Amino acid sequence: MAASTSLHALSSIKLWSTGSFGLEKRTCHVNCVSVGRRCTNARNLGLVCASNSQSSVVEPVQLPGSPKSSTTPKKSSESALILIRHGESLWNEKNLFTGCVDVPLTPKGVEEAIEAGKRICNIPVDVIYTSSLIRAQMTAMLAMMQHRRKKVPIIVHNESERAHKWSQIYSEETKKQSIPVITAWQLNERMYGELQGLNKQETADRFGKEQVHEWRRSYDIPPPDGESLEMCAERAVAYFKDHIIPQLVAGKHVMIAAHGNSLRSIIMHLDKLTSQEVISLELSTGIPMLYIFKEGKFIRRGSPAGPSEAGVYAYTKVRIFCVSQLQIRWTEQTF
Repeated sequence: MAASTSLHALSSIKLWSTGSFGLEKRTCHVNCVSVGRRCTNARNLGLVCASNSQSSVVEPVQLPGSPKSSTTPKKSSESALILIRHGESLWNEKNLFTGCVDVPLTPKGVEEAIEAGKRICNIPVDVIYTSSLIRAQMTAMLAMMQHRRKKVPIIVHNESERAHKWSQIYSEETKKQSIPVITAWQLNERMYGELQGLNKQETADRFGKEQVHEWRRSYDIPPPDGESLEMCAERAVAYFKDHIIPQLVAGKHVMIAAHGNSLRSIIMHLDKLTSQEVISLELSTGIPMLYIFKEGKFIRRGSPAGPSEAGVYAYTKVRIFCVSQLQIRWTEQTF
C-alpha cells in the first residue's frame, strides 16, 4: 500500500511486576502530540505522530456478544489479548507473494519473534492461537521462550481421535507448566491464488502496476483464484468470535500469532474500522499489540515496549495515535 495512505505511531509502555501479575488495577498517564511532530524517541524510526484530537489509546471498543456464549464477563474481570504478526519469512525476504504457502522464518524473522517475546514477557498467557502455517507457529514458540513464567507451549492435536489420545499428558503438575497452542487454518494468511510464489515486481511488470495494486490493497477484489481481504475477514473474524472470545469471557489471557491480513481482519472487527480504513492499516512483523478485554469491551493498549526501544503500532490515518508516556501497573493477583 502506498506510504502516503498510512501513518505510524510510537508507544512507550512501562510494565511493573512485583512477583505477581494481575489485570484488576492500573494507573495510566497518556500524552499525545500534534500532527507533523516527531516523538522524542522516534528519530531513528522516522515515525509521524497524530493529533491529540484523534482517538485516545484508552478508548473502549464495544464488543458484540459471542454467538456461542451466553456468559457475560464479571464486572471486575480483565483479560489480555495479544496479537503478533509473524516475523519475516523467507519469501518476505525474496519479495514473493506467500499467501498460504508454508514458508519458514528467516534468521531476521527469528530475531523478530524473540524480540516480540521480550516485549510481552510480563503479560500472562493462558492459551495461544496460531494459523496452520509454520511461520506463525515458529513466532509463537520463539516468543514464549522469552516469557518469565517459562511455561512450555504445546501444540494441541485434535485432528483425529488417535492424535488426541496419543498426545495426552498424564501429569497434572506438567499440565500446569504448559500452555496449549491451538492451530487453525481460519487464521491463515489471505490466499493469493495464482500470484503465490511470484516476485511482486515481476508480477507488476506482467499484469500492470495498477492491477496488482488493486489485488493487493482493495477490500473486495480477489486475485485470480485467490481471496480478497473481505473473504479472509469472513473466516478469521468468525473463528475469533466462535473460539477466542469465549476464552476471554472465561477470564483467559490469549495470544494470537498469525498474519498481516488475518490480523488486520480481527483488528477491523475490534476497532470497528471501515473497509477503506482497514486497507490503510499496516502491521509490522514481530511487533505485538495489546488489548484488554473488560466488561464485554476491548480497550486498545498499543504495543508493549521492548527492553531497549519503543514499540511500533501502525494504524490508519484517521485513528492513529502517539503516546509518549503510558504507565500500567498490574496488581498481585493472577500471575
